[in-house]
Amino acid sequence: MALRGPLFRLLRSQLGHACQQSRAQSVAVLGAPFSKGQKRRGVEHGPKVIRDAGLMERLSSLDYSVHDFGDLTFHHYEKDEPYMDVKFPRTVGEANKTLSGAVSRAIGAGHTLVMLGGDHSLAIGSVSGHAQQCPDLCLIWVDAHADVNTPMTSPSGNLHGQPVAFMLKELQDKMPAIPGFSWTKPFLTSRDLVYIGLRDVDPGEHQILKNLGIQYFTMRDIDRLGIQRVMEVTFDHLLARKQRPIHLSFDIDAFDPSLAPATGTPVNGGLTYREGIYITEEIHNTGLLSAMDLVEVNPVLGASHEAVEATASLAVDVIASSLGQTREGAHAHPGEVMAPGLKRPQHTETST
Repeated sequence: MALRGPLFRLLRSQLGHACQQSRAQSVAVLGAPFSKGQKRRGVEHGPKVIRDAGLMERLSSLDYSVHDFGDLTFHHYEKDEPYMDVKFPRTVGEANKTLSGAVSRAIGAGHTLVMLGGDHSLAIGSVSGHAQQCPDLCLIWVDAHADVNTPMTSPSGNLHGQPVAFMLKELQDKMPAIPGFSWTKPFLTSRDLVYIGLRDVDPGEHQILKNLGIQYFTMRDIDRLGIQRVMEVTFDHLLARKQRPIHLSFDIDAFDPSLAPATGTPVNGGLTYREGIYITEEIHNTGLLSAMDLVEVNPVLGASHEAVEATASLAVDVIASSLGQTREGAHAHPGEVMAPGLKRPQHTETST
């Protein structure tokens, strides 16, 4: 029998409180070398190149006890036929179930979790595992893409473009029973989510964002308002009623491709280095970051060794900044060394 009423609410509030209280000076790093949420090979090597770029050393230089939980192993189905054009549903569903359990255990043990992807379909498991421990979490999604397609709206059928649709209660009746996903149920409302950095939104996604009244900031909004105001509105939207754990899901393609070229779906006109790091600094300053994803680093797609190194190094900077590294004491990223007055590349808006 499902618990409801005052006792249920008390248990939920205690769990959420314990979740916040347990965000000790302890970080768990978990690799998820997985690529079946999309069609390009190579993104499964993301965890390795991010580690090779000095992640563990950087985190250890901060005031944390750092635990590397290594990489998860995922089962790939021999026969995994598309379902309603959804590609590799059983493989992606099983991988996310595995990840969800691992994330839940790490957060339950009191760690702040860093999940290294892999493609962005992994957020289904990462955020749902976090929500098992912290039911009142909120989600900040930093990405060029909204990733909120349903199987009916998705132009490609790739699940890395659909993870948010699995999470939202308001989309429950739009989500068919996809093989491999019977383990997960939606756990967020549209009020629990903010997008930052959007600039390539599919028509069906745009309709969902508008219909559900989801708070989002396109790159045009960032140009217009400035990143400081964007973060103020983000926190006002998510935290004004009460403080609660934050899950940050950061796709490296949120950055401009000039900074993060080694990724699968680059879109011109992205975040500058300063804007991206300001986002993570402000999230750290809330004291509420409980888990984060860093996804879609694909070393196979870098045109050169330098391109791969730049992308992986940027990923390390994002993670370290989310966990408290300040620019006053940090090394400058190559993206910071630019001519005065250099403007962001022009971009087209698809979300307005």
